[in-house]
Order: sequence, then structure tokens, then C-alpha cells
Amino acid sequence: RERFTRHGLVAVRVGSPASGDRIRFTRGGREVLAGDRVHYRRLWSETGWRMRALRDDPVAARQEFDTLLDVSDPGLSVRIPFETPPMIRTGARPEVLILREQGVNGHVEMAAAFHAAGFTAVDATMTDLARERTDLTRFQGLAACGGFSYGDVLGAGQGWARSILFNDRLKERFTEFFQRADTFALGVCNGCQMLSALAELIPGAQGWPRFVRNKSHRFEARLVSVEIAPSPSVLLAGMAGARLLVPCAHGEGMATLLPRAEGQIALRYVDNRGHTTENYPANPNGSPGGVAGVTSLDGRVTIMMPHPERVFRWVQHSWIPEGQQGDGPWLRMFANARSWLDGA
Repeated sequence: RERFTRHGLVAVRVGSPASGDRIRFTRGGREVLAGDRVHYRRLWSETGWRMRALRDDPVAARQEFDTLLDVSDPGLSVRIPFETPPMIRTGARPEVLILREQGVNGHVEMAAAFHAAGFTAVDATMTDLARERTDLTRFQGLAACGGFSYGDVLGAGQGWARSILFNDRLKERFTEFFQRADTFALGVCNGCQMLSALAELIPGAQGWPRFVRNKSHRFEARLVSVEIAPSPSVLLAGMAGARLLVPCAHGEGMATLLPRAEGQIALRYVDNRGHTTENYPANPNGSPGGVAGVTSLDGRVTIMMPHPERVFRWVQHSWIPEGQQGDGPWLRMFANARSWLDGA
């Protein structure tokens, strides 16, 4: 206010924060309107909720509106029961294939995450594989990236998978890669959809769900909480029980059903209290059982809809717990891949 005054500007104090959950409006020292914060927030949000209920899925719209009633919601938090292992500094940087298709835009973050974990990231497109400019047999690691393949039209991941399944030579190369015991693969977002449609080629992936249109009927881009489940995933080794924040950005992320085999669920959507949820928006797509990712029975292939590669450093998060800086907990996933290769 002093600075405003120095420059000839008038600063008027219109309000101040309060420690309670009550909003008060005064004029001339007299209270003219007062009430519960939730009441006013719901008034403010009601028009948007009613429009959304008409336009989108009414159940999801109502679930989001009803979250405003939960005055005891603890808000965002994380639980990190592990440490990121030290980087392997032998001088060797094994190559990992960063695979993308037309429209994919998450390959740069994916390459950066694997690079930070001690890999040499090799960028390649499906055209590179089809025209044999890149040979899949030279790699032990494969990351299928996400971000609007084919403009993110409905069934984009299925279309990507069919470019492999309907090409005899590519189908044979991918089959050979997945059957090698010294390989791992990660699929994120469109890459998750694509690898789920290749389940017939992946040992121990039978019973994986397919990923279909979000229950909200809308593209969902938001920060969500996931809990890492006990599973054989080599990428998530030592991370079970962690509750982490991760961005999602997809239009088709709802798992069609729970995996049939025990232990295939790798991570689940949870609410701010850490409970597995199917409610929107904590579960952004309506997946049954909160399924956010699955793994093969031997743990070498893991797929998930959220984007951990976008937040492997704390500074990349839109919200972080106080005092956190440097490498984020998701770097552990990529470091696990590097450690596993040394023992494979």
C-alpha cells in the first residue's frame, strides 16, 4: 500500500484472510452478509455444475459438485516410504528406445527421465521401425510415449497397435522383444492404450484391461493421487505403499474391467484420504477399482495412464510439500529400470 501511495495510486483494502470457515461481508462497519464458505462456493459453482450435467456425464458432474461439501478434506499430500537409489555411475549408459507415433508429444519428457536415470535415450518413430532405420533387437528397454497420437481421436491407441499387429514383420519383431527375458517396457497414456492392445504378444499380459472413453465423456487433464500397489513390476520395485501425485491427460483412460490375474494391478487412483476411489474427479476416468496401471506377471512390462515422466523432479509439480526440492519420487521408477538391467 505504501508503494501504491508513492506512485499516486489509491489502494483500498477489500478483505483479509480468516482462520475459520466463515465468510463475512461488511459495509461501514456493519455486517451485511455472512455465511459458510462451502455455501457460497456451491452457489458460485452451481451454474457450471448444471451445465456440465447436461453436457457430460451427470453422475461424474454431481460427484465433483458434491466434493465441495467435504469441509474436512485434508487436501493434497504424499507418502514416500522409500528413497531414490543412487545413480549407477559405471560410465555405461544402456540405450532405451523412446518410441512415438504421429502426434505423440511426451517423448521429450520421457527421454529426459530416462537420461536422468543413467540411460541413453534413442528417439524413434514407428516409421523408423517400419522402414528398418531403427532395429528393435538392439534395445533392452522400450518406452511407448503418450500425448495425442493421431490427434487423440477415439481409439488412437488401438490404431497404433494395429500398425504393428497388421504388419507381419513388425509383429514378429515386437513378439521377439517381449519374449526376451532381458527386456523391459513402459507404456504411458497413448502408449498404455497401445501396449494393452498388444497383450497377445506380451507374456503374462493376458487379462489386461483395454482403455476406453472416460466416464466423464471429456478429456481430463489434472493432477491426481495414486497409490502404488504391491506387484511384480520391475519399474515399481520397492515403491509399494507410496502415495504420489502425478498428472494425467487423456480422453480414453477408463479400464474396461479389473485384471483377471492376481498381482497385475500396479497402481490405483486414491482420494485425498488415501482411499481407493471410483469417484470423479479423484478418479479422472471412472476405472473400476481405481485401476491406473497394470503390469505383466513377470513384471517386465508396465503400463499406466498417468504421466510420471512429467514430474520426475519436484520443480515440475504444480504443488509440492514444503521443503521438497531436487529429484522427485517418480525418478525411482526410472532408476529401477537402470538397476534391473544390471542384474538382468
